[in-house]
Amino acid sequence: MPIARIPTSLASSALAVLALAGCASGSGTELPPASFVAMQEGPGEEYVIGPLDELTIHVWRNPELGAEKIQVRPDGRITTPLVADMPAVGKTPAMLAEDIRLQLSQYIEEPLVSVIVTNFAGTFSQQIRVIGATAQPASIPYRANMTVLDAMIAVGGLSEFAAGNRAKLIRFDKQAGRQREYALRLGDLLKDGDSRANVMLQPGDVIIIPESMF
Repeated sequence: MPIARIPTSLASSALAVLALAGCASGSGTELPPASFVAMQEGPGEEYVIGPLDELTIHVWRNPELGAEKIQVRPDGRITTPLVADMPAVGKTPAMLAEDIRLQLSQYIEEPLVSVIVTNFAGTFSQQIRVIGATAQPASIPYRANMTVLDAMIAVGGLSEFAAGNRAKLIRFDKQAGRQREYALRLGDLLKDGDSRANVMLQPGDVIIIPESMF
């Protein structure tokens, strides 16, 4: 899983800003425990393609028009046989497949196209950010059925001085149009194995872990 390391200075600034934002929208609410569902190896159906993602494109009965290990360029476009500079960033795999199908229909009859994300970084809105008192503050690509436990394993767990049970999750509520803050019990989850403290994540979530005062 590709993980983007967050510089210490940037993480500290983000921690202060997000903590203030969370206080403005209320705090202390806990999310319901996550049901046991295996995290998918790849992104979900609604995954939004981002720069540097790696794609495999299949064209049924026309393998020469497909491609493997096509990396989305920093400008957000891809190039495959008969398809030049196709915008990919911001689309789901199904949307991109349909755009490629329309392009190829100029050359072959009724093409059937599929797009699979084989290695992904995720757009900013598709990432989970973990900052504060953790072994490796990082941005992690969101995967379907991802939980707080999955995210903490990816960043190496809590640091020695982390106040895990005072951790917060910041989530943008689209319906309310604002950020909401939820309490996390990472100490109970990681040190005591309390599965009730494990919660489901959503793309764009930010996990903030403070340090213990003593």
